[in-house]
Amino acid sequence: MTTTLESRARRATSRSGKRRETFGEARRPGWATYVTLMTVAAVGAFPFYWTIVVGSWTNDVIYSDELTLTVGPNLIDSIRRVLTADINLVAATLNSLVVSTTTALAVVLFSTLAGFSFAKLRFRGSNALLVAVIATMAVPAQIGVVPLFLVMNHLNLRGSLLAVILPGLVTAFGVFWMTQFLRGALPDELIDAARIDGASLIKTFWHVALPAARPAAAMLFLFTFVGSWTNFFWPYIILDSKSATLPVALQGLQSQYYTDYPLILTGALLSTVPLLVLFVFAGRQLVAGIMAGAVKG
Repeated sequence: MTTTLESRARRATSRSGKRRETFGEARRPGWATYVTLMTVAAVGAFPFYWTIVVGSWTNDVIYSDELTLTVGPNLIDSIRRVLTADINLVAATLNSLVVSTTTALAVVLFSTLAGFSFAKLRFRGSNALLVAVIATMAVPAQIGVVPLFLVMNHLNLRGSLLAVILPGLVTAFGVFWMTQFLRGALPDELIDAARIDGASLIKTFWHVALPAARPAAAMLFLFTFVGSWTNFFWPYIILDSKSATLPVALQGLQSQYYTDYPLILTGALLSTVPLLVLFVFAGRQLVAGIMAGAVKG
């Protein structure tokens, strides 16, 4: 029965993908589109390149008129200085990896569960509850910092990675995104067929809804991972130097009386390397997830 449900879900997803491919083939981009995309890519990549340039020179060159757009000779030395700085870069990277991966997986799971419930289950007050969830996106995170800090302090989680992971286990955006995707990507006939075959609600979710939501789930995982990796505000408040994540640890490169721009920007450059690796290996899934949410099957 499990194999039958999964095969039906894969066939429905493949049919939806074929329709999206047909839509994409109907309109081939022209030269103006490629020129625009190359311009946007160049503008977006310039800050990254400028970070490399600044990190490859000394402060004396940066404050003088000798600074150019070419990469200088001191990039390796700047990297060595960051790696040997008193910020425990390896431990901070591992902490960020644990927090980001755990948070992203939890958001995908719980958001898909909630999205499946809102999209395909009929219960009283579902629309009002979904609106209430979406409305929380309009509330700034800074408003809840004080009560959240008091709760974490009461639970003796101050300085623990759990204090960063627990508040981010599910997001309103994730619930909204998965709800909208499953409404169009998951046919009601598949759910009815699963119930006829005797599948429970959990099995229907696991073997039918979750495979159908894979493109949107991949996009949500990547966005959540990046957001958690670059999060500074709450970890800076609740964590100490021993459990600091990477953005908090890099703040230690900032001196009180002296700004070493090559050191700071090289640290920022190194912090983006894991994200670049992630996008290289998962970029296709990201594009597929965005296109799946933009084009109705």
